[in-house]
Amino acid sequence: MRGTVEGQSPKVVALGGGHGLYASLSALRRVTDRLTAVVTVADDGGSSGRLRAELGVLPPGDLRMALAALCGDDEWGQTWRDVVQHRFRSRGALHDHAVGNLLIVALWELLSERTGSTVEGLEWVGRLLGAHGRVLPMAAVPMDIVAEVRGADPDRPDDVSRVKGQVACAGTPGRVLGIDLVPSDPPACVETLTAVEDADWVVFGPGSWFTSVLPHLKVPALARALTRTAARRVVALNLVPQPGETEGFSPQAHLEVLQAHAPDLRIDVVLADGNVVEDTGALDKAVTALGGRLVLADVADPGGAPRHDPALLAQAFVQIFAQ
Repeated sequence: MRGTVEGQSPKVVALGGGHGLYASLSALRRVTDRLTAVVTVADDGGSSGRLRAELGVLPPGDLRMALAALCGDDEWGQTWRDVVQHRFRSRGALHDHAVGNLLIVALWELLSERTGSTVEGLEWVGRLLGAHGRVLPMAAVPMDIVAEVRGADPDRPDDVSRVKGQVACAGTPGRVLGIDLVPSDPPACVETLTAVEDADWVVFGPGSWFTSVLPHLKVPALARALTRTAARRVVALNLVPQPGETEGFSPQAHLEVLQAHAPDLRIDVVLADGNVVEDTGALDKAVTALGGRLVLADVADPGGAPRHDPALLAQAFVQIFAQ
């Protein structure tokens, strides 16, 4: 890990998408003022899927959620967070579209004649929101996730088939064995590669393992950057398995799948909530196999909801980054 200047916070890159990345960013923005979110761009459902299909743009939904997570706690930040997250309710074409999705796509269209840069559009939205960090796509083009699934057809539980699309993969009744991307070698976002190269820490997870976390490792140029960077790497494990996608997975199973998709990737720290780990020894063995150390901390919502508490997760990251 490259040293940080005394008094400066670390440069952190957080990878993921959806609600998992939202939780990570909500914590990390309390820890560092040099934060970059790298977001998966494979969503094919809901408002994002409709805009992607109609306009050929990157699906904006996960990018929007990352920007919302980076909003400050003041009135400006919380108001704009609520605005971009707001969804229309109607009987017409606007039904279920998120305001932030439309705002992002509008900026992409307005800026396309000048630069054609999706990154510039995201930076304009970030400035409007007063975002405490930067949001970048993991690739420059939209893509599809294709999963190998055992038992996708409940009547044929032993058959292995291929399921295409993020929504279909996340909701499959079968067991996901692995994923690929279409196209298989998408162009990585140049700014994303630079952020990974310059980072002090890279954070994977929490989030939907096969559809939000692992896709970053299937973009060849990004996977190489994540393997070669001098940054230290942290995996923040989920609190519970995700129905369908990782049903029945133990914490160590998540790490075994990660290793199978990126055998050359070394992990320095794995963060888990000790209250949800049933076999600490097995998890510690899996962490050691990745070259890292296990950190157990109370990071779950004290109210009992199966989600990370931003303040507690931030405390855990502070301790990890200080070591």
